[in-house]
Amino acid sequence: MKSMSSYIVTPFPRLARAGYYLSLSGVVLIMVWIGIFKFTPTEAASIKPLVENHFLLSWLYAVWNVQQVSNLFGVIEIITGLLLLSSLKFDVLRPLAALCLIATFMITISFLFTTPGMWNSVDGVPTTNFMILKDIPMLRLGLMYLRRSPYSLTQ
Repeated sequence: MKSMSSYIVTPFPRLARAGYYLSLSGVVLIMVWIGIFKFTPTEAASIKPLVENHFLLSWLYAVWNVQQVSNLFGVIEIITGLLLLSSLKFDVLRPLAALCLIATFMITISFLFTTPGMWNSVDGVPTTNFMILKDIPMLRLGLMYLRRSPYSLTQ
């Protein structure tokens, strides 16, 4: 006879696996979608203040125009999404996908400190444009991707 706890605990591994793939697919979708959006003039213009005020990235506008810089970021984000997706089949891509996600987070969070006017106050609460929120799950997945997944398709 099964104990009550076995009825509760038994589905957890399947739920954990489903949660892993749901998280991964969500981040892939975000990376590819935002990457595609970088090819639009609207997004190119919106990231210009971020890039031109960044101590590591501002030089890009001396080499390329506003749209080309945005396209570069779009290509990087799409490649990151595809690396994540491909790493399900090719485990060797996991560390590279992880580093891309971690770098995305680090660059995005640095915009909060390098771009004038990023911090505001609404009803006494400090706020930004909340762009960093999308990168928090990416950082978590990137850190998780630094080690082999228990849910890898190549096992």
